[in-house]
Amino acid sequence: MKKLLTILACSCLLLGTQCASNNSDTLVIIKTTHGDMIAVLYDETPLHKANFIKLAKEGFYNDLLFHRIIQGFMIQGGDPDSKNAAPGQQLGMGGPGYTVPAEFNTKFFHEKGALSAARLGDAQNPSKASSGSQFYIVQGTVIPQANADALRIDQFKMNAAFQTILRDPKNQPLIDTLNQIYMTGDMQAYQTKINSLVPRLEKMTGQKIHKEVSPEKLKAYTTIGGAPHLDGEYTVFGKVISGLDVLDKIAAVPTQQERPVDDVRMTVTVEELPRKKITELYGYQYPNQ
Repeated sequence: MKKLLTILACSCLLLGTQCASNNSDTLVIIKTTHGDMIAVLYDETPLHKANFIKLAKEGFYNDLLFHRIIQGFMIQGGDPDSKNAAPGQQLGMGGPGYTVPAEFNTKFFHEKGALSAARLGDAQNPSKASSGSQFYIVQGTVIPQANADALRIDQFKMNAAFQTILRDPKNQPLIDTLNQIYMTGDMQAYQTKINSLVPRLEKMTGQKIHKEVSPEKLKAYTTIGGAPHLDGEYTVFGKVISGLDVLDKIAAVPTQQERPVDDVRMTVTVEELPRKKITELYGYQYPNQ
């Protein structure tokens, strides 16, 4: 199926879609009872873009639920089992019967409004392949300027290296200090102390924990917000360019075990427009436009 998806992505005719020219693009319209969200899909993630357009044109997403919602984090949908799900039924494992190979691109990150592919965890899915249909839209939170340095730290490497400190009895005084700061409830002071350990951890492990972060990413995470801990772990393949207020409304609905108490259904359609018209209507700037 992986080979089939690759072939389909290279041939829009086989997908039953009309290839967008350099002067046009395909908009995604996600209609809900809380309002509409408009998204673009990235050319740089062609497998995900072609697959999403194919499913939308087939009506695959119509009447499906946003079945998992965590305010301050994201809203998730696209599970076909959700169409006729009973109240309280657990969801999140359904799909079209295939996965899509990961398409990580450092230009795209989990800022508010990012359209990303859900997937199984690393233990079951070491290649980080995406679900064939399930997606999420990031709401996230704004990172305070005082904590912006944390964005320059690879948290996965940091956590792995920190375990080395915890296992060494010689570091008990440091562990006690961290526990004391944590117990005060001053999370900013606690995080500052943790971040100050980076040079020591890099020396101990021989791994580079600091990472380069673009000015655009720093600005986005400290102004509109997002979920930076997901970067490099899940494929970002599009962005909501209109309807972030709708995202906030959906994220705020009452939930029980992360599923909305009252169903939030979607209808997804696509529309091809000139890129200049998309910029004129929604302010989205294409690269090299």
